[in-house]
Amino acid sequence: MPGRICLTLDMWSSCRGLGYVFLSGHFIDSEWKMHRKLLNVIMEPYPDSDAAFSHAVAACLSDWSMEGKLFSVTINQSLSDAAVDNLRALLSVKNPLVLNGQLLLGNCLARSLSSIAQDALTSVFGTVKKVRDSVKYVKTSESHEEKFLELKQQLQVPSTKVLAIDDLTKWNTTYEMLLAASELKEVFSCLDTSDPDYKEAPSLEDWKQVETLCTYLKPLFETANLLTVPTVPTTNTFFHEAWKIQLELGRAAGSEDPFISRLTKSMQEKFDRYWKSCCFILAIAVVMDPRFKMKLVEFSFSKIYNEEAATYVKIVDEGIHELFVEYVALPLPLPLTPTYVEEANNGTVKAEDPQGGNLLASNGLGLTDFDVYIMETTSQQSKSELDQYLEESLLPRVHEFDVVGWWKLNRMKYPTLSKMARDILSIPVSTVPVGSVFDTVGKEMDRYRCSLRPETVEALICAKDWIQGVSVDTSIVPVKMEVPI
Repeated sequence: MPGRICLTLDMWSSCRGLGYVFLSGHFIDSEWKMHRKLLNVIMEPYPDSDAAFSHAVAACLSDWSMEGKLFSVTINQSLSDAAVDNLRALLSVKNPLVLNGQLLLGNCLARSLSSIAQDALTSVFGTVKKVRDSVKYVKTSESHEEKFLELKQQLQVPSTKVLAIDDLTKWNTTYEMLLAASELKEVFSCLDTSDPDYKEAPSLEDWKQVETLCTYLKPLFETANLLTVPTVPTTNTFFHEAWKIQLELGRAAGSEDPFISRLTKSMQEKFDRYWKSCCFILAIAVVMDPRFKMKLVEFSFSKIYNEEAATYVKIVDEGIHELFVEYVALPLPLPLTPTYVEEANNGTVKAEDPQGGNLLASNGLGLTDFDVYIMETTSQQSKSELDQYLEESLLPRVHEFDVVGWWKLNRMKYPTLSKMARDILSIPVSTVPVGSVFDTVGKEMDRYRCSLRPETVEALICAKDWIQGVSVDTSIVPVKMEVPI
């Protein structure tokens, strides 16, 4: 493993009140392939204590001899200040904190989005229940569904959405149910007048609330959906998604419409906590995307922070330069032997006369002053890899772009910066597997595994992951570029 490693921590509960911390390692190998490996499953007898995560991380670093290699930690829940202090103190002993620990702790994006969506759905529970009961009425009776489809055809409703009863443990199914039902609201209204047994028809005001709710759940759904694709989105992908949500919810919370304001205010407050904790990490990552660099940070911050944008842009700019300085201090691996490196750097393809000796020296060209001149002007005009990278033109915004592959191809041009990019782009934004991205309830260890010794549980779960696990593809991750006005 040539670079650093990033950890994700996912706490599972159990019927016995014990916690199980799933620790996964994320890194990019020497072939520039992204990897995710489950490293440990550690039983914590007091999962709510401030030291639970610290103990799990310490055990993982010790087991795998990774002291000094940790780059970041992404956790599936918000930590108390005491828990954060415990974790920082633990890591500072044997693991130097990169950028003073500013990249160390991040919250799970999937969990944050699920919590926000669940709260939004709960805030209009009565309306959602009416729609759910209406869908149940249609879908649980063949005759009702035939009547519904007949009315849809008569009304010539163009919607292609298919009604489906939602799964209360997956918020995306509720969103999709509401979205489909709202497009078919005319059919439900007609069913209300033609079927005396149908008594749960939502009112016009209910449908208006459903449409508003779907409007503000849509960006959450689209962002979370990126976490479910087979290809693994790198960290840079999510800056654009996050700042759009932050901007749209901020605008909606100040709406003059009382329902919109009430609905989105709590959503905005929750997402703002995620944004404040992870904005810097996401911004640093998007700078490592040659299609955007600092330009997208400057543009998005001008939309979000208005006159204070320059202050926040400066924080990111200074942060990435400080991080680069730290990487400059690290030793670079040499791809060639010292002799060839010296010859390559000095261009020592010697021109010699037949009798031996250097032609330049024998011709007495007197280039000593020229050498001094070169040293002086080079020291004055040279730019760091980072500044050179930032000043070069942006790459075209193609729909599918392999940012990791780009850094692999340019690692010789940017030997230090590519190392930094490799570590930054391996930071995971989510702690949960793709099948759990939309979960509204936390994971729970089953009774059988709880009855086993902790070491046995860890061995069984990790072995399964290692047998099934392969390196993950990052080559084609689409980036949507709809920019709010």
